[in-house]
Amino acid sequence: MALTRAQWILFLFNALYILGFAIYYLSIQSYEFLWYIAVMIFFFGLIAITLHRSHFTNTILWGLSLWGLLHVMGGGIPVGDSVLYAYRILPLYDGGGDFFILKFDQFVHAFGFGVSTLVVHHLLRPYLNERTNWKVVYPLIIAGAMGLGALNEIVEFIAVLSFSNTGVGGYANTGLDLVFNMIGAIIAIFFIHFQRKKERPAKETVSMA
Repeated sequence: MALTRAQWILFLFNALYILGFAIYYLSIQSYEFLWYIAVMIFFFGLIAITLHRSHFTNTILWGLSLWGLLHVMGGGIPVGDSVLYAYRILPLYDGGGDFFILKFDQFVHAFGFGVSTLVVHHLLRPYLNERTNWKVVYPLIIAGAMGLGALNEIVEFIAVLSFSNTGVGGYANTGLDLVFNMIGAIIAIFFIHFQRKKERPAKETVSMA
């Protein structure tokens, strides 16, 4: 399938920041984030070769692209004695150690799995119709996004097992990651719901014409 102009822009945007950060992480010998970049390349490649079937919208593609950029920025941009991922945005709660809300890492998790929720909804949409019970479907979409979140934690676990020094964090960090995955998914569900409400009158008008 030939790419549209907008998709070519997305391709170049992703290629440039992935290549740039791959060179940077190689130069500082951050093999953990080279692993993450390899995972990103795999999934972005999978999306690219199946785009003719999935027909992801530009909104979803840009969301995935920005998520990838935020991820590689988080692990590589120095902030104080650490990196951007550890940056404390707002002191909403401080339980000591990893148990701090709100960090850049948590924001990225909420954003990323909000986008994942849009992906799950988009893939399910052809199988939904006017008889769909959305009170059941919405929780299932959230569960699907949470499943992708669990896959993300497995990728991080593989990094912990494979590399001596990682910035993954402990149990509290993993738990907060999952919580913010769910928060992002719930926010995305509200977006999906209001988008459906906007589309419904247009469909009704067409059917009455």
